[in-house]
Amino acid sequence: MNSLERAKEMRNDFMKGHGKANNKDKLTRQVPGVRRKLSHDEITALYADNRIVQNIIDIPAEDMTRNWFTLRMKDEQLARDIMSKLADLKAKNAFKKMRSYERLRGDGFISLGVTQANKFKLSDSLDMNKLYSVDYLHAFSSLKVNEFLINEDVFDIRYGQLEQLRINRASRNGIQSVESESSVHISRLLHDQTRRLEDECQGQSLLEPLYDILTVFDTALWSVGQILHDFTFKVYESKDIEDLSTEDKQQLSMIMDFMFRTEALAMIGKDESLTKQNTSVAGIKDLLDFVWDYLSGAARMPKTVIKGQEAGTITGAQYDVMNYYSRIVADQENEMKPHLEKLIRMLLMSEKELGGRIDPDSIEWEIKFNPLWNVDSKTDAEIRKLVAETDQIYLVNGIIEADELREKRFGQFGLSNEFKFSGDDAHWKQVAEEVYTAWKERGSNG
Repeated sequence: MNSLERAKEMRNDFMKGHGKANNKDKLTRQVPGVRRKLSHDEITALYADNRIVQNIIDIPAEDMTRNWFTLRMKDEQLARDIMSKLADLKAKNAFKKMRSYERLRGDGFISLGVTQANKFKLSDSLDMNKLYSVDYLHAFSSLKVNEFLINEDVFDIRYGQLEQLRINRASRNGIQSVESESSVHISRLLHDQTRRLEDECQGQSLLEPLYDILTVFDTALWSVGQILHDFTFKVYESKDIEDLSTEDKQQLSMIMDFMFRTEALAMIGKDESLTKQNTSVAGIKDLLDFVWDYLSGAARMPKTVIKGQEAGTITGAQYDVMNYYSRIVADQENEMKPHLEKLIRMLLMSEKELGGRIDPDSIEWEIKFNPLWNVDSKTDAEIRKLVAETDQIYLVNGIIEADELREKRFGQFGLSNEFKFSGDDAHWKQVAEEVYTAWKERGSNG
C-alpha cells in the first residue's frame, strides 16, 4: 500500500469519526438497564457513609409514625388500655424501624413474641385462640433471613405470598458465637415489603435504582469541594524561572506557596509579577440543580424534605411537600394499617392482656392516623378566608342552611382547626368562581 492509499484510508477513518451507532459512539456503549445488584455490605457502606442517603431512608419512616394514630371505639377505657400496651411494647419505634429496613434492604420485619396456652414451634401457624399475651416486638431486616419460602403455585389462593422464613438466630458474646437457624411461620411476623421483582424472593433495596444518581451526587459533592479548595490561586511570573533547575523550581514553588498563602504582603522583584486567578463557576448552579431534581424525582421526595426541612410544617406554595405527605398518608393506609390491625386483634384475643379475651369482630373500632402536617399562620389565614368566602356563596345560593354550616364549621368545640379540602388555594378559588358565576347567571335569567 503506497502513501496515497494510506492517506485515503486515514481520511475515511477520520470522516467516520464518532458517528452514530458504531463502536465509537458513546451513547451506543452506554446501555440502560444494566442492573447493579447491591450486597448487604455495599448497602451498609452506602448508608453509613452518606447523610443524604440516611435522610432518604429514614425520613419517610419517621413521617409515617411521627404522629402515630388514634384508636376510636365506643369503650374509651379499652382504647386507652390498648394504646398503653402498645406504648409498653414500644410499637411506634418498632414500626418506624421496620419501614426503614424495608426501604434500606427491601424487607422489614417485626417478630411477635407471644405466650400461648399450648406448646408450639416457631414453624407452626399462630393460633389466635390460644394466645395468653403479647410480650415483645423486635424489628429486623432481611440481613437476618437466610431463606425466603414463597408459594409458587399459581392455582393456590396464597400464590406469591411468603409462607416460611429461615432466620439466623445466632448469639454472640465477645468473640464467641453460637450459630442457630429456625424455620418461622409468617403468621408470627409482621412483614413490610413494597418492591419485589416477580422472579425474586427478597424485596429490592431502594438504593439499587438510586445507585446511579447517588454516584453522580457524590461526584458533584467531590467536584464542588475541589473547586472550593482551588477557588483562588496565584500566578507568579519572572524571567529568571527559565534558568532554574527542576529542583530549584520545586524549592521556589514550596517557599513562595507558603509565603503567599500566609503573608498579606508579597515581596517580588521589579520585573516580576504576581496575579490572582479565580475559578469560574458559571453554570454550576444549573448543574447542581439538575442533580438535586433528579435525586428528588428518583427518591419521590421533595428537595426540602431530603435536606431536612422541619417536619410537618409547610407554606402555601409548597404543593410538592403536600403531595409528599399525601403519599405518606397512602402508605399508612395501605402498608402500615393492616399490620397495626393485626397487632391490635392479637391484643384483644390475648387472655391475659386486657382483662380477658375479646372478639375483635364483636366491637366497633377504627384506626385513625393523626394529621401529618400543618400550614404556617399566613397560609392558614388565607385558607380560612377562602373557606369563609365559599361558605358565603353557598349560603346566598341556598346550597346549605346557616344552622347546617354552623354545625359543620364550629360544632360543639368551637372553630375547627381542620378543613377538608382536596388541594391548594387555587382549587378553592376555582370552586368559588364557578359557584359565583352560576349565581350571577341565575340572577340575570330570573
